[in-house]
Amino acid sequence: MTTEEIHMKQQAWLDKARKVLDIEIAALQAQRESLDDSFVQAVATILDLKGRLVVVGMGKSGIIAKKIAATFASTGTPAFFVHAAEAQHGDLGMITGQDAVLALSHSGETAEVCGLLPEIRRRGAHVIAMTGDRSSTLARYADTVLHIDVQLEACPLNLAPTASTTATLALGDALAVVVLKERGFREEDFARVHPAGSLGRKLLRVQDIMHQGQELPMVARTASLREAIMEISAHRLGITGVTDGGDIIGCISDGDLRRILESGHMDLDAPVYTLMHPNPMCIDAGRLASEALRLMEENKVLVLFARDEHGQVNGIIHMHDILQGGIK
Repeated sequence: MTTEEIHMKQQAWLDKARKVLDIEIAALQAQRESLDDSFVQAVATILDLKGRLVVVGMGKSGIIAKKIAATFASTGTPAFFVHAAEAQHGDLGMITGQDAVLALSHSGETAEVCGLLPEIRRRGAHVIAMTGDRSSTLARYADTVLHIDVQLEACPLNLAPTASTTATLALGDALAVVVLKERGFREEDFARVHPAGSLGRKLLRVQDIMHQGQELPMVARTASLREAIMEISAHRLGITGVTDGGDIIGCISDGDLRRILESGHMDLDAPVYTLMHPNPMCIDAGRLASEALRLMEENKVLVLFARDEHGQVNGIIHMHDILQGGIK
């Protein structure tokens, strides 16, 4: 094959890929235009749920259903996926009358999905259908029908679910995002349900990982240098704050102790306020831990004291705490 022939073949591949994307983009645009009161009803049903959102599907639709359930669960709506075939063999017991069932089938005639509908209705669960056929069995059993308005798949045979699964997934995302916004779902809420993920770590706040209470090293301004050294050693953070009447007025660190020792004038009975650094660096406890890390790096310090909403120091955070938490 000549270089020109190879180039032409590669160009043909790119043209075919662009055509696939054009078809799927058109499907999304059609889905956008077809939104109506049924979408509003589905949102209202999910917001009013006393139970959970159960997302049911089979085959390719089942894969999309699993993703939709995961999106809802991670954004404040208790949700889980049930495989339609497994539901026929016992998993149907997971569904109660307080739940809503979001059932996916583009044809609306998937046997495993439709076979569940009579029992789901007997249990009293609200059924929301996502289907490409408003006259299908699934649509007839549903309380709410979300129509997937896709006439052409990207598959050249118009058989393999492609544009239809893309439109279904996008519609599920639209449902989840409208619901989370209506619930007032915040960054803090997202972090709580993603404690081990990189996204959750990025949203950790100083107050989530700081040392506080008995772990907070503090001595009074009248304490001796000896007492300050004991406080630093006991807490292993390399520093202690110095307070006056409950307010922090300074700090003394391991580095300060080394400099005092090197000066040859270490007096263990000297009052610590004569040796401390005034106005120690602080950060609001509600700030992101990643912000604390940047502040430490900019000022070449390893420790920051944390303040509550009233400006009172109620914690301390060490760079090691941040790095061990995987925060960058």
